[in-house]
Amino acid sequence: MTDSERLLVAAIVGRPNVGKSTLFNRLAGRRIAIVADTPGVTRDRQEAMASLGELQFRIFDTAGLEEAAGETTEARMRAQTDRAVRDADVVLFLIDARAGVTPLDAHFAQALRATRKPVILLANKAEGRAGEAGVLDAYALGLGEPVALSAEHGDGLVDLLEALRPHAPSETETVESEAFPEGMPDDGDAALPAGPLQLAVVGRPNAGKSTLVNRLLGDERLLTGPEPGLTRDAISIDWQYEGQWIRLVDTAGMRRKARIEADLERLSVRDSLEAVRMAQVVVLLVDGERGLDRQDLTIAAHVAEEGRAMVLAINKWDSVTDRARRLKEVEERLETSLAQVRGIPIVTLSALTGRHVDRLLPAVMQQYARWNCRLPTAQFNRWLAEMQEQHPPPLVSGRRLRIRYGTQVKARPPTFALFVNKADDLPESYLRYLANGLRQTFDLTGVPLRLMTRKGKNPYAPD
Repeated sequence: MTDSERLLVAAIVGRPNVGKSTLFNRLAGRRIAIVADTPGVTRDRQEAMASLGELQFRIFDTAGLEEAAGETTEARMRAQTDRAVRDADVVLFLIDARAGVTPLDAHFAQALRATRKPVILLANKAEGRAGEAGVLDAYALGLGEPVALSAEHGDGLVDLLEALRPHAPSETETVESEAFPEGMPDDGDAALPAGPLQLAVVGRPNAGKSTLVNRLLGDERLLTGPEPGLTRDAISIDWQYEGQWIRLVDTAGMRRKARIEADLERLSVRDSLEAVRMAQVVVLLVDGERGLDRQDLTIAAHVAEEGRAMVLAINKWDSVTDRARRLKEVEERLETSLAQVRGIPIVTLSALTGRHVDRLLPAVMQQYARWNCRLPTAQFNRWLAEMQEQHPPPLVSGRRLRIRYGTQVKARPPTFALFVNKADDLPESYLRYLANGLRQTFDLTGVPLRLMTRKGKNPYAPD
């Protein structure tokens, strides 16, 4: 498919617990949305590319349709669903065939008819005889012939494809909406510098992650509010900053393991950890009113262990009274507890008001460039010789350890192999000395470095 072709956009809607996220994952071809027996798991709108046969399209997963008003969480969830319906070309309205048509299904069928959007009625969980009556009942909704399917088992997808085909744009249509801008790299380019930068925002619950993402996007794209733990799924959003495509991922808040009780929260944290693993740069968002605590350091250590570039953002800075003291406390705690990424950039901001949020992305891009750094072998070995001259490796059994040669074996993060006459005896303290020297000499502050020892002679030396 070329950049100029128009993609069909489909929104999956329905009351809670009818299988919307299961269908979303099935069409996307991978597990993206959290699926659980608990009603109302999905709160934010998820987006993904999907395919059925030859048809490629974009899908939205939405929160369960419920009647709500005012500023309640349910009302804000409903507003996100209504927006997904407005942005879609066709609505996939899901009911539970085993439960049959409920009064809530009938109410929302009437509301969908009022939108004048094309609606495809899907009777999910229709496998076996238990769903037959529900499929027949669905005709009463007045939305045409229902498509009987099983999102869990993949039954009925051929019928869904046939129902979607008439709504697919013709080959002559082109992309005009900002939702599908021209030039967006595909997922296959994600590992290349020209592809989208994978940026994850992580932190404790209620640190303001979704508010920050909305501020960066300039749009109320994510559900926000004073209630902790609003975000459950890791929400991925494609976005452009100064010509660079960024895949921005908002994540659920991560608490200490001892405080995680519900299975649903464990699934949310698992998604957050997976987002860190897939990211290239991670923004660790800290609540400035609380400062940097043990859980923040645990998250930061995990990010460093995964080898990801990191920026520390201190949110709610406008509410901090003694800012100089708080900043000094954070810097000292990082120095003593997170030496493996010494010099990590710190950005103070307020996601709610937008103050100094414009400083965050330049820091992210700078760390991304450092994370991609490659040092020429000759330059690296000249530096290595100088470091050994200034501080030689220690003696072992009366013999001097000697690093004969070194080379960078990979970037992202920068990883170096050192060829040592007694590789197993080179102490960790000396490797830390070299790592600190690398950061200072080559401007790699705040980047996790990998130094591996190898036994052997210089492969470039003559025999």
